[in-house]
Amino acid sequence: MSKTIIVALGGNALGDGLAEQMVAVKATARSIVDLIEQGHRVVVTHGNGPQVGMIDLAFESAAMTQAHTPHLPMSVCVALSQGYIGYDLQNALREELLDRGLHVPVATLITQVIVDEHDPAFRDPTKPIGSHFPRAEAEAMMRNGYVMKEEPGRGFRRVVASPRPLDVVEKESVMALVRAGQLVITVGGGGIPVVRHGHHLKGASAVIDKDLASAKLAELIDADLLIILTTVEKVALHFGTPKQCLLDRLSVDEARRYIAEGHFAKGSMLPKVEAAVEFAASKPGRSTLITLLSKAREGIEGRTGTHIS
Repeated sequence: MSKTIIVALGGNALGDGLAEQMVAVKATARSIVDLIEQGHRVVVTHGNGPQVGMIDLAFESAAMTQAHTPHLPMSVCVALSQGYIGYDLQNALREELLDRGLHVPVATLITQVIVDEHDPAFRDPTKPIGSHFPRAEAEAMMRNGYVMKEEPGRGFRRVVASPRPLDVVEKESVMALVRAGQLVITVGGGGIPVVRHGHHLKGASAVIDKDLASAKLAELIDADLLIILTTVEKVALHFGTPKQCLLDRLSVDEARRYIAEGHFAKGSMLPKVEAAVEFAASKPGRSTLITLLSKAREGIEGRTGTHIS
């Protein structure tokens, strides 16, 4: 049966730089169009970790030159990343659709996501963005006010606040496009973080977790299925140890118990499982699939992946 599906792309679907991204999105497009060819209505979301960091650092460097280019706020950097990632994605998807004789319009929608300006995340930044840096460069950045955290064996990386998404401002526009039979790319990088001051939306210095934002969007547009794509085929307990146990199907209660027991790594599988649970628990009949991009079609058919319902 035809479903409305949110496909949340992992970082491996986009690559780390401009050249890598243009290659990666071609393979990504093939997997997404497979779902459309099956008759599903698809909304695509994506991360922007390396890209938004690259944009931020580029404008910071430009601000230090004689040109005095302004240093852009993080909300604007997220908006820029939505535009240029969407540009590559929508062209790759359009080409793949036409190659298969499918005339489905593709559109990227710049999307704002409401957060609470008093969210505790603003006091404890945890979301990594951008590239890794050696200690000396990281210490110089910290003197300029950045929060940097070390990733063992990889160097230091900038972290910013990651508040919880509360609402998607453009949800009605997403629904209208889906109902019109269009393929929508939206909530890029978790959406542009904004706080509401009356009728005014003010950008926040943050990056929203794209899986949690995708789960919120899926809930708001009444999607049937959320697919969270990652670098593993299935979620596992005791990952990477001799006791590793792959999970095929989980109830919401089982998933919550495993979260409480600390089975999933922060900044890796934990936010994906949390997002999966939030959507699956939001209404009877909703479910989440966590799997590889290349296995999405098999996952929908129930032949692989981890299903949470």
